[in-house]
Amino acid sequence: MASSVKKRSVLPGFGLSMGFTILYLSLIVLFPLAGIVVKSTQQSWDKFWETATDPRVLASIEVSLTTSLCAAAVNAVFGLIVAWVLVRYSFPGKRLIDGLVDLPFALPTAVAGIALTAIYSQNGALGSFFAKFDIKTAYSPLGITIALLFIGLPFVVRTIQPVLEDLEKDVEEAAASLGASRWRTFRRVIFPAVLPSLLTGFALAFARGLGEYGSVVFISGNMPMKTEIAPLLIRTKLEQYDYTGATTIAFLMLILSFVLLLVINLLQWRASRRTIQA
Repeated sequence: MASSVKKRSVLPGFGLSMGFTILYLSLIVLFPLAGIVVKSTQQSWDKFWETATDPRVLASIEVSLTTSLCAAAVNAVFGLIVAWVLVRYSFPGKRLIDGLVDLPFALPTAVAGIALTAIYSQNGALGSFFAKFDIKTAYSPLGITIALLFIGLPFVVRTIQPVLEDLEKDVEEAAASLGASRWRTFRRVIFPAVLPSLLTGFALAFARGLGEYGSVVFISGNMPMKTEIAPLLIRTKLEQYDYTGATTIAFLMLILSFVLLLVINLLQWRASRRTIQA
């Protein structure tokens, strides 16, 4: 008799809320992306291939990909350290540092780009220091990476922080009581637990950096074939009324981003599965 009773959904009005969710995502995400695909496929294959293989387009995509990947990788390492310090230690000014992590979320990206350019230019406070060692920061791929480090750090820290807070210290103490060193405890106990969230933060920082414009456009120098990013080239195409060319570049970036994010999500899924099995 009990088995014949239909179980009620935990979420009341699931059908209506699910329909609204699909409609909202379609209007905000799917339809604009579909518009990019449709617009880019309206041209002939020869024209599409000519735009896609243009040296300037390929160079801009390469700059965007390499700088975004480098910045996301560095943020993954140092973001884990920052999250560890904020979770595991108490010290004066902790609340201030914790608030500073979210500053790139609130600060307009254009303001961040201007500030970073002023600091890391050849005459800036930090740029002049690096110039002594013949290291060019602003108006170079390194400057772009620095800007992406600034805007991507909160994604990694805020993704890892809740996992570290929920991680029980009893497991670490048990590993230490069994004779495991600090490094082995971190490698075998802590790191597998935070790896899925670390990959998530890496993916978010990479995705944000790939499409970033405001904080990069000033510090990059916008030199074609050298420091020109793909979003800037898309805007240049739009200003020239080359809408087909702009959507073609956007379509290429969409495909590359989707493939890379798919790979990262697969790695995250495998890491989560290993953690559950362990």
